[in-house]
Amino acid sequence: MPPIPLRETSSADDDRLRMLVAAIREESIRAAGVHASLVRLRAEALQIALDEIARSRSRTTREREMPVRSLALEIAVATRSHDLTVQRELSDAHTLTEKFAATVDALEEGRIGVRHAQAILETGIVLDDDATRAGWEQVVLARAERDSPGRVRAFGRELAESVHPVGMTVRHARAAVTRGVSVRDLADGMAELSVILPATVAYGIRDRLRRQAAAIRAAAVEAEGDGTAAVEAPTPRVHAPDAPAPRIQAPEAAEGRIRTHETSAGAIGPTPNAGPSDTRTLAQIGADVCADLLLTATPAVDPTDDSVCPGGLGAIRGHVQVTVPVLTLLGCTDAGASIDGLTPIDPDTARRLAAQAPGWDRVLCDPVTGSVLEVDRYAPTTSQRRFLAARDRHCRAPGCRAPIVRCQIDHNHEAHEGGPTRLDNLCHLCVRHHTLKTETGWTVTQESDGTLRFRSPLGQEHHERVPSRVVFVPDADPPPF
Repeated sequence: MPPIPLRETSSADDDRLRMLVAAIREESIRAAGVHASLVRLRAEALQIALDEIARSRSRTTREREMPVRSLALEIAVATRSHDLTVQRELSDAHTLTEKFAATVDALEEGRIGVRHAQAILETGIVLDDDATRAGWEQVVLARAERDSPGRVRAFGRELAESVHPVGMTVRHARAAVTRGVSVRDLADGMAELSVILPATVAYGIRDRLRRQAAAIRAAAVEAEGDGTAAVEAPTPRVHAPDAPAPRIQAPEAAEGRIRTHETSAGAIGPTPNAGPSDTRTLAQIGADVCADLLLTATPAVDPTDDSVCPGGLGAIRGHVQVTVPVLTLLGCTDAGASIDGLTPIDPDTARRLAAQAPGWDRVLCDPVTGSVLEVDRYAPTTSQRRFLAARDRHCRAPGCRAPIVRCQIDHNHEAHEGGPTRLDNLCHLCVRHHTLKTETGWTVTQESDGTLRFRSPLGQEHHERVPSRVVFVPDADPPPF
């Protein structure tokens, strides 16, 4: 193979690149120092809240957490962040200054970067003994000053394992408590499902999915060799006969929305094509099989009975809340459909879910602003809930995007203080922020257009406007060219 010719560069380009590299290095060192200052400021702020907790006479965990939660929301409003993110940053900063002081010093001096410090924090936090952790930190810091964050993380984890005074059995039992399931939104109507499990279980699941995918692929290849049409493995059906009747809201005007509540959901993927062969990759087949198993299979162990769960755990179906503009439903446009008003989904999936829903609720929207004007089911309280769900779409606290299904309806002016149960005194807040508003000095007032005015115990004010709605109107006129 002939050698790849080197690109020709001018002396001026080389000089410029050398200058840019040097400037980037200097700015990176400066940024590390700024981040170290932020770490110290966050740690100091959290310490004030912790001191307030120490002085508190309350024995309930919720009340003792309020100073930290209130501080996190104060900083979140000031920095346009989410208070949960801020609270994690406060916790990490406090841990760094208390347990990894040498790392903060190295970061301040620019000897390591932010990702090096994060790697040291994540891999060294498992060491509880102060002397052991200090010795471990010095060794890993020396490595961090000359190596990449990825290598530092691997080296630090291996070294921590070798010096950890607690055996793996105890540590694994402690870590297993953190197992759980989460979803992270991706682009183009996709999402990432993440499951924290013991390593043996996780790798066993991946192996089984891979081998099942390989078997499906082998069956397709064999069918092609026999001259017969191989059919793709079916994806889970969207409709479940025993699922609760979905509630869908639809507008009369083109500017409205159709919202499905508790729509029974199967794998939200492309419908299998009636083609001559299965053209999916092994990774795609594995993902489809995983979705099929999670949405339709019955757990091997079912401790319930009909009094607790009629039909058993296998009878439970996944529910999603889908909002669809009527123009998207009619095929005039392909934008605007979403889950919980937050996560965009493709129009074909939205139309398929809407087609199988037995009932709709109409949401009448302003043709110019897109704001909700009315919901046409007028049962007391129930109609108010539908209106608020259509208007709020998610938790109305500053920076929060918790979906309606995880929220509570709050009286801005407390009911026990005479606040009326009217739409202009109600909004959705997630449990975290509802509790914070009730238990601390945070106050909320609502303006005539639904805008919420939050006032913090320190006097900050934040105006939370009604979530905007983008209205898509097709242009019937041909382009002028």
